Amino acid sequence: MLKYKISYKDTHCFSKFIIDYLNKDEKLKSFVNHFPELENFGRQIVEKRSHEIDRGVLVEVLEKQNQSFNLSDLSQENIDLLKLDTTFSVTTGHQLCLFTGPLYFIYKIISTINLCDQLKVRYPSNNFIPVFWMATEDHDFEEINHIHLFGNKIEWNNKQHGAVGEINLDDLDSLISELKIVLGAHKNIDKLILLFEQTYLNHNNLADATRYLVNELFGEYGLVIIDGNDRDLKRQFIPQISKDILERGFAPIIQQCSDRLSKDYKVQAFVRNINFFRLSDNKRELITGGVAEKEIRENPERFSPNVLLRPLYQEVILPNIAYIGGESEIAYWMQLKTVFEQERTPFPLLVLRNSALLIDKSKQYKFEKLGFKLEDLFLSEAKLSKRYVLAHSNQKISLEDDKKKLALLYEDLASKISESSLQNSTKAQLQKQFSFLDKLQEKLIRAEKKKSENAINQITKIKKHLFPNNYLQERYDNYISYYLDDGDNFIKTLKNNLDPLCPNFVILTL
Repeated sequence: MLKYKISYKDTHCFSKFIIDYLNKDEKLKSFVNHFPELENFGRQIVEKRSHEIDRGVLVEVLEKQNQSFNLSDLSQENIDLLKLDTTFSVTTGHQLCLFTGPLYFIYKIISTINLCDQLKVRYPSNNFIPVFWMATEDHDFEEINHIHLFGNKIEWNNKQHGAVGEINLDDLDSLISELKIVLGAHKNIDKLILLFEQTYLNHNNLADATRYLVNELFGEYGLVIIDGNDRDLKRQFIPQISKDILERGFAPIIQQCSDRLSKDYKVQAFVRNINFFRLSDNKRELITGGVAEKEIRENPERFSPNVLLRPLYQEVILPNIAYIGGESEIAYWMQLKTVFEQERTPFPLLVLRNSALLIDKSKQYKFEKLGFKLEDLFLSEAKLSKRYVLAHSNQKISLEDDKKKLALLYEDLASKISESSLQNSTKAQLQKQFSFLDKLQEKLIRAEKKKSENAINQITKIKKHLFPNNYLQERYDNYISYYLDDGDNFIKTLKNNLDPLCPNFVILTL
């Protein structure tokens, strides 16, 4: 196992917003409580300890939600530890993706577990519990109903509507049969298929199935899984539900904060006057009005916060000090800083989840044999091909030196001309000559590419494998293909090599 680090900026795959955040840019200081540095967690602990959390209700709900699942001793111990005011959570969350969805689903949870381990070393008198928040109330089924595997799209076609956590799994046996065909023969296939059969054929709905799968994959590390779609938990959020629906009390302040953020960055989430959905049988519908205070008080479970109020709900019911998410999540959290101040709720530290590119040793060897470094993987296929041809051609192809000489010649000519119109004409002629040389160089490169066809094909295959459909691997590939080769060691390898406080993208050779 080899690990290489590259700055997020040098990958050219991440926004200016997240680069600035990692660099602790002053423009973002007012949108966060503290930047995610190890010493700042001590300050966050002090602030969160003074914030009242109903730990009794939280533990009761967690015990109820997990009572029919085989929790590890460490996960059960962590639930019990949440009773103590010296115990704090680090949370990540995600949609209920089929077979865990894209790789970054795995990375988010590992980042959360590893941060808790680091915090325990730094602050040993406190306990830190990794929490996975299941987005059971989400209704975007098309975002979670498929995976990409070995060039195939395995898709669950289901006509059910409403909160995805309540979708039943009656028709998933055929999808698992399809998965078996796609996987073929591998050394870990029997264990993997058994896991998925126990996940999706032995549970009644997607929420229970996802809880089982995540617990099987990460339970040994003490992960605690929570479903926010719970009456007892939402009872604690009744004041905020009422304020938003009955008074429109959050929209103006979220909008003001969003407007300030939009002066420098793209705002992630649209601000609505009412930020709750109504849950009913197979439906999750936006609320536009017509809700009585009595209904909220007596049936809080009917009301589902949208993306902009789910963070506040989470922080009201959890002793949370940090949220780990992707760049879009961190962006919409920053729209909420003033809401947290208004509600006198500590704003958690926002930690960018780990990002990684996985490459097997054979592809690493081939890529480096072509004359490239691993960080060159983030160059486009065209740039890699051009660089290879320029480096390996037997004849001179690069005309950059010729362009420099030409520029000096025209500079000398311009110095002898005093009339401005003639100077402009000279400059224009120079640009025409540059354009001619660029086109000539491209023709020379194309001719050389034909001579280097095998090498160019290797570059193409490597890029397509590591950046499927021009996506980052972590946003497209599923973990299954890596598990087939390494089994349980795959997740252990990731855990041993991902540092949530490291501000770099990681390339791992497997």
